[in-house]
Amino acid sequence: MRVRRLAALVGSAAVLLAACSASGSPAPSGGGGGGGTAAGCTIGVSWNNYQEERWAKWDEPAIKKAIEDAGGKYVSNDAKSSAETQASNVANLISQGAKVVIILAQDGKAIKPAVADALSNGVQVIAYDRLIEDPKALYITFDNVLVGKMQAEAVLKVVSQGNFAVIKGNKADANADFLRQGYVQAGVPDVGQNSDKIKIVGETYTDNWDPSKAQTNMEQILTANGNKIDAVLSENDGMAGGVVAALQAQGLAGKVPVSGQDGDAPALNRVALGTQTVDVWKDARQLGKSAGEAAVQLCSNKDIKAVKNVGSFKSPEGNDMTSILLTPQAITKDTLNIVLDAGWITKDALCKDVKAGSVPACG
Repeated sequence: MRVRRLAALVGSAAVLLAACSASGSPAPSGGGGGGGTAAGCTIGVSWNNYQEERWAKWDEPAIKKAIEDAGGKYVSNDAKSSAETQASNVANLISQGAKVVIILAQDGKAIKPAVADALSNGVQVIAYDRLIEDPKALYITFDNVLVGKMQAEAVLKVVSQGNFAVIKGNKADANADFLRQGYVQAGVPDVGQNSDKIKIVGETYTDNWDPSKAQTNMEQILTANGNKIDAVLSENDGMAGGVVAALQAQGLAGKVPVSGQDGDAPALNRVALGTQTVDVWKDARQLGKSAGEAAVQLCSNKDIKAVKNVGSFKSPEGNDMTSILLTPQAITKDTLNIVLDAGWITKDALCKDVKAGSVPACG
């Protein structure tokens, strides 16, 4: 597992990779102008499911601040995990006067007609955190292939062979497959394949990245394999919680390495407790700030290629996408001080029920 230096993480709100990876991992390769004002400009955000803790706690405040600091107006709505609702929500934001719409897509394909309608009416679109395959939309996210690679590298440092389970996210979200590509880069066999060291004994997508469904999927994999699971690659923290619950019921929590991402407080606590091996942290404050600032720039200049820090990559569908990609940070038991020092989590929350002296960050 590569553990990036803290300075490399926080030194810039948009630390960019220099080139595309061998697997086609999206990475920017260039840059544009910057600046702009949102005075008199309304910017809308369509959330896919605002009930998820992260959006309200970290992403929205950063987006809203960047917009309002530039004199813009922030409006938003919530699709509550419904692709159909989100399509109408985008139209609603435009009816409220939004000149730029930031979309956290519930379904990257289902939202495409609404995106095309917005663009045809002169409303600029930012695909936030999740890919929307429209080359006229600006895509802002973390490098999700790298996130997957970091997850797998951390797990492989603990267990390099045996029976592996792969708990993927929502099939309609391109990130689920980007993360899976990262696993392959780290040395995990591709979908439907095995190696002389690693056998994939269970692999499944999880509707809406739902923790309870991830728990059910993990329970079924454990049953089908007589509990003989050596490692679990879970694509995010919420699902990792479901995975750990399933392992706990069989007395395996803390014995089987588990991955995750997002920096959720319960997950970071699991890392400290030893029931989750790695949590790849994507500082949502930086992502939200980057999106808000990009939206501000688009208020005064509709050319997405003129937005500061953009690059391009070839998407899975062959589109030349304009993007801003931020660099994630792998957090393990030995590096928990990074999120603590960054003010992402309190020591009380991080170290709850952790044995004194067992983790450096907890003292």
